[in-house]
Amino acid sequence: MARKLLFFFALSLSISLSAQYYPSQNKWESKSVSSVSLNKSAIEDAVQFAMDNEYSGQKDLRLAILEGFNREPYHQLQGPTKERGGPAGMIIKDGYLIASWGDTKRVDMTFSVTKSYLSTTAGLAVDDGLIRSIQDQVKDYVWDDTFQGEHNSKITWEHLLYQTSDWSGALFGLYDWTDRPDRKGTFDDWRYRELKEPGTSYKYNDVRVNVLSYSLLNVWRKPLPQVLKERIMDPIGASTTWRWYGYDNSWVTLDGQHMQVVSGGGHHGGGVFISTEDHARFGLLFARKGKWDGKQLISAKWTEMIQTPTPAFESYGYMWWLNKGPRAWEGLPDHLFYAAGFGGNFIVIDQKNDLVIVTRWLEPSKIGEMVKKVYEGMK
Repeated sequence: MARKLLFFFALSLSISLSAQYYPSQNKWESKSVSSVSLNKSAIEDAVQFAMDNEYSGQKDLRLAILEGFNREPYHQLQGPTKERGGPAGMIIKDGYLIASWGDTKRVDMTFSVTKSYLSTTAGLAVDDGLIRSIQDQVKDYVWDDTFQGEHNSKITWEHLLYQTSDWSGALFGLYDWTDRPDRKGTFDDWRYRELKEPGTSYKYNDVRVNVLSYSLLNVWRKPLPQVLKERIMDPIGASTTWRWYGYDNSWVTLDGQHMQVVSGGGHHGGGVFISTEDHARFGLLFARKGKWDGKQLISAKWTEMIQTPTPAFESYGYMWWLNKGPRAWEGLPDHLFYAAGFGGNFIVIDQKNDLVIVTRWLEPSKIGEMVKKVYEGMK
């Protein structure tokens, strides 16, 4: 009997020691830096660095956006914006909060970090079989003229996720060629350029990202914020303060219902507005390969797929940035991946070390240096 009791005690102890911690809905447990085998002074240095290197752009994001994209033809604000706060962030190790700075509950715009949330709704559609394969042509799912024609009809879901589609056209009054046009050339050069074969050329382009959002709405047939809330944000204990907006004119009717096509960034306003803490929960979900407290919310396979670089640009996966290729941060592991947005918004994920770093309003050119300081604390 004594041996049996000893066995079950050892088994229960082993299970408790191996169980991963997840924050409850209203509380995130903290641990000291030293208790998770990190160097305290290095982490403090990283936090101070983030606070000292605030994004240099305007706090009035209406002005920051208009200034940041002023060379784009016809650029204007079409969705909501919000004045930003100051630097904020969190560092999560083994699920525990080991450092934070700024107002982590403040809801702010997050710009192209939104693309990684949009990618997640695509992954859920694949998991559910609503998209049979990301190699499928999107024209077989979207039956209007969005993907008609010799060029656009070739575009697959993967091309849209990789930003290698070179989709050509207009959506909600925005033309694809007006988004981040080449610095050399004229209006005619941009408008009448030779189209690249889908899959062969990478181009960061918000109009085409919004085409993906529109296409996913056609598949889900209910608002994407609702999908994200029910399948991801509520189960991970996110707050009720986050929002996901589209443009004033991005409303469509599906199945007799008036729905908004949400944008994949804040290039023209809109996108996900969210707190640092909710970002950190989302990051922890992907650090744990889609599992949250025993439940697989999105497949582990999808969390692997998003880290597969496009052959056209090794630094980019399925709307997540990869620490590979020309955009790699020097001196940091190549297995890192991250979401990134205008103004210095980042969610950095390291699955191997169970580490998440969220930083808001950091001067974008300083992110590699800041993350490197965190890793110096792991030596």
